[in-house]
Amino acid sequence: MGAEDRLREYRGKRDFGRTREPSGRRAPAGAGPRFVVQIHDARRMHFDFRLQVDDVLKSWSVPKGPSDDPHDKRLAVPTEDHPLEYEHFEGVIPAGEYGGGTVIVWDRGTYEPLSHDRGGRPVAFAESLERGHATFRLHGSKLHGEYALTRFRGGRGDDAEEAWLLVRKGPGRTGGHGTPDPRRARSVRTGRTLAQVAAEGGEE
Repeated sequence: MGAEDRLREYRGKRDFGRTREPSGRRAPAGAGPRFVVQIHDARRMHFDFRLQVDDVLKSWSVPKGPSDDPHDKRLAVPTEDHPLEYEHFEGVIPAGEYGGGTVIVWDRGTYEPLSHDRGGRPVAFAESLERGHATFRLHGSKLHGEYALTRFRGGRGDDAEEAWLLVRKGPGRTGGHGTPDPRRARSVRTGRTLAQVAAEGGEE
């Protein structure tokens, strides 16, 4: 399945004549795989955690955001695949549009897939996600170290809403922040807060 098919749900939910979100018509150049964490002040404040898998960003809504404390288990609910260009999106999604609200890029960088089978052999990252457990090491401006995504409900024909846990593996960082405060957080792209982006209408 190519990006055109993977992005059908994403495009079907949006009017690109109104929103400045990327339509995914072109894939940006650059080394991968990439990750991005965006703070989204929509109907409910949440973080969006996205990992590049092939030609799209696999995405999860994480209400409390990622934590660098291994004791914190973060609920992560899958959302539709997003285009690779979404890594750079920061602005205001108009009211009435899907996900209407303000978005900032809280962190971004690259990641290393670390998943292995029971025999210790590397497993393709897309396959590890399909199986319901994937480990990876983040190299971001704010997030560093090994994390795991584990599906604990739904998937593979199950009628229950699919849900995952996002957990920091191994020792936490010295002086780690635990839960980031979304209202005080600043964009790794522009240094702006959600309030500043909203006041400026998303203009950079």
